[in-house]
Amino acid sequence: MGKILIIGCGGVASVAIQKCAKCVETFPEICIASRTKSKCDALKEKLEAQGTKAVITTEAVNADKVEELIALIQKVQPKVVLNLALPYQDLTIMDACLACKVDYIDTANYEAEDTEDPEWRAIYEKRCKEKGFTAYFDYSWQWAYKERFEKAGIMGLLGTGFDPGVTSVFSAYALKHYFDEIHYIDIMDCNGGDHGYPFATNFNPEINLREVSANGSYWEDGHWVETKPMEIKRVYNFDQVGEKDMYLLHHEEIESLAQNIPGVKRIRFFMTFGQSYLTHMKCLENVGMLRTDPVMFEGREIVPIQFLKALLPDPASLGPRTVGKTNIGCIFTGVKDGREKSIYIYNVCDHQECYKELGSQAISYTTGVPAMIGAKLVMDGVWKKAGVFNVEEFDPDPYMEALNQYGLPWVVDENPTLVE
Repeated sequence: MGKILIIGCGGVASVAIQKCAKCVETFPEICIASRTKSKCDALKEKLEAQGTKAVITTEAVNADKVEELIALIQKVQPKVVLNLALPYQDLTIMDACLACKVDYIDTANYEAEDTEDPEWRAIYEKRCKEKGFTAYFDYSWQWAYKERFEKAGIMGLLGTGFDPGVTSVFSAYALKHYFDEIHYIDIMDCNGGDHGYPFATNFNPEINLREVSANGSYWEDGHWVETKPMEIKRVYNFDQVGEKDMYLLHHEEIESLAQNIPGVKRIRFFMTFGQSYLTHMKCLENVGMLRTDPVMFEGREIVPIQFLKALLPDPASLGPRTVGKTNIGCIFTGVKDGREKSIYIYNVCDHQECYKELGSQAISYTTGVPAMIGAKLVMDGVWKKAGVFNVEEFDPDPYMEALNQYGLPWVVDENPTLVE
C-alpha cells in the first residue's frame, strides 16, 4: 500500500506504531522520526524482535523546522504523514506536507507554544473576539489550510485520537443510524485508573495542565458560553468505573461538531478528576508553576510549566503501575421519526490489559489506536478527499468497525442516565 512516516515517539506514538506494525497489509513500510532518534531505534528493535513483517526505518528530525521536515519527507517518500508530535508542531508539519504534496493526519489541534509572540497574539486575540471566548487552541489555524490542500490535491485529516476523534465518529454514527436530528451532545471522559503517584498526568503534562487550568466553554444555541476553570461540576455513575466527579472543560471537538452536526443545540465536554489531582494542580497554579511565559532564574530564562514537566513522571512510564479502567463516550439526545430519544455510545478500556498487549496505559492506548485507524482508512483510500477535514465529516461505519477489530469495542446504551 505504501510507506507511512510517523513523527513522534512518545506514549501515543508507541501504541500507534505497534498497531501499524501488526497491520502489515496496509503498513508494509514504517518510518519513525523524532528529535530523539534513540527512542525510535529502541522501538524498531522491539518490533523486529517480535517478528514484525513491516520494514521499519528511523530518522531524526526537529519538527519545529519546516525545512528539516521537507527534507525528511523528500527522503522517505511516504504516502501519508501521521503527526504524533506535539500540538505546537501541527502547522510546521502541515506546511511540509503541503510543500511535498503528501496527505497529513493528526490527533490534536494546533496550539501555540510561544503565546507572547506579537504576531501570534494579534491573530489569537482577533479570533477570541470573533468566537466570544478565550482558548489557546482551536481549529481555525488548521482549517485555514483547506483551500491550499484542495489545490495541492492532498488530504488533511484532523483529530483522529479518542477525544477528539472517536467521540466525533460516535456523533456521526449516532446521526446516521439513530437520529434524524441530534440536539444535545454530552462528551464524557472518565479515567478511573490509579497510578499510585501523589500527582502525575496521563499525557504530556504541559498540554494536560494547560487544558485543565484554562477557562471552560460549551456551545449552546449558536454561540459559545465561557465558564471559569472547574466552575461546572457534575457527578456520573460510569459503567465498570463507578461514580465520579466530572468538570466541564473547553475541548476542540465541540468546535467542529458545532459546524458538522446540523441542528445541534448544545455540546458540552466533561472530564473526571479526583480531589487530590485538583488540589495539587491549584497549588501549582497558585505558586506560578503553570505559567507558560519565560521567567528569569539564576541568569537564564525558563518556562515554569516546562520545568514542572521535567519533574513529573513521564506518562509513558505509568503503564506497569496503573490499574483500573477508562470510560469515554457521548450521550446524545435528539429526534427520530418525530419522537425524542437518547442514547449513550461509549468504550471501556482496561489499563492493565493495554499494558499486557503493548506496554502502555489506557490513555495512550485510546489515543494511539484511533490514530492508526485514521491512518489506515486514508492509506487504504476508504477516506480520501482533497482538503482539510475533521473525522465526523466522513462515513463513520468503517471507523466504528475498525474500533471493534483493533481493541476499542464500543457499547450503545439506549436508555442512559442523562447529565443535568
